[in-house]
Amino acid sequence: MEKHELVIIGAGPAGLTAAIYGRRAGLDVLVLEKGIPGGQITSTAEIENWPGIPMISGEELARAFRDHAEKFSPKFMEADVKEISIEAGKKLIITDKGNIEAEAVIVATGASFRKLGCPGEAEFTGRGVSYCAVCDGAFFEDQVIAVVGGGNTAVEEADYLTRFASKVYIIHRRDSLRADRAVAEKAMSNPKIEPVWNSVVEKIDGEDMVEKVVIKNVKTGEISELPVAGVFVFVGMDPNSEFVKDLVETKDGGWIVTDEKLETSVEGIFAAGDVRDKFLRQVVTAAGDGATAAMSAYAYISEQLHLQKVLFEPEKVVSFLYSSIEPQQIKLATEIEKKYPKKILLIDGYKNKRMCEKLGISELPQAVVLNKGSLICSKKISSVQEIEELV
Repeated sequence: MEKHELVIIGAGPAGLTAAIYGRRAGLDVLVLEKGIPGGQITSTAEIENWPGIPMISGEELARAFRDHAEKFSPKFMEADVKEISIEAGKKLIITDKGNIEAEAVIVATGASFRKLGCPGEAEFTGRGVSYCAVCDGAFFEDQVIAVVGGGNTAVEEADYLTRFASKVYIIHRRDSLRADRAVAEKAMSNPKIEPVWNSVVEKIDGEDMVEKVVIKNVKTGEISELPVAGVFVFVGMDPNSEFVKDLVETKDGGWIVTDEKLETSVEGIFAAGDVRDKFLRQVVTAAGDGATAAMSAYAYISEQLHLQKVLFEPEKVVSFLYSSIEPQQIKLATEIEKKYPKKILLIDGYKNKRMCEKLGISELPQAVVLNKGSLICSKKISSVQEIEELV
């Protein structure tokens, strides 16, 4: 079985940034990706908010991410991850190319465009229905098309599509766009764009190709038709987290919940980028997530290896666990270390909450005695004298 210290699932901005930081920290890194590296940005025409570069295509930025990551020589593998399981503390990644064992895992699988779910959508996908303006916009030269959605992605892509189409309807269920003001104002000033307010798509219809959309006014209930040659759907995202939905904590449809270190509810499994529950999903925040997750994974791996060696392998270990944010406990830890140098292992229980959970410690400070990883006893400690009988 293939083994690695850090396995990163996904090669978008978050995953590739994590690979850079992981390798710079000296970790053995494997990046798993089932598609073209770069993630969603490969289908974005223009990126105007990557710091330091006023304008760059998504494809160019994705290539730059990949080239940068390759400088540090992580291993890349094309594989489809089916599941992650935990066996004896190790993470087992089950893929269509075989199983891989890891010390730590970063899930950076991003999100996918949400479907409308209306009649005709699936039937006409690839025949007029699209979720990628960059991929398919040029097919609609001098034709009338519709964009469904009112957020930043929908409005930006509608503006981009006016390069090809003679007219672009923006169909939105509300009476104003949800996009940022600058994005909305730019689009609304484009003479080729016409908004269709308070409306939803009921059906996409045609013969061999899309010919029209049937829409419903959500306020009046009126049904009408718009003759269009194409429909571009941008109505939100769904997280690509199906393979971990029964393993880690998720919320609101599958977005992965993390702490400030981007660790999930499962020790040693981290999440970065658009797949996690967060306020803002942008390339720059995904990259930041990747850096944070990689360094958190590095700290986790280093800590686990150290604790395994000094806490769980020896025949007898006396350890004092305290909180580094409580002055009295810090003082007590200093006194214990001074009186029993090298005899008592000091562990910051505040920073190692998972370790406290493993040892069954719910309140600090406490001393524990272990024999080859088995807990012999534990005792709440309030003075140096109380720990003497354990030494």
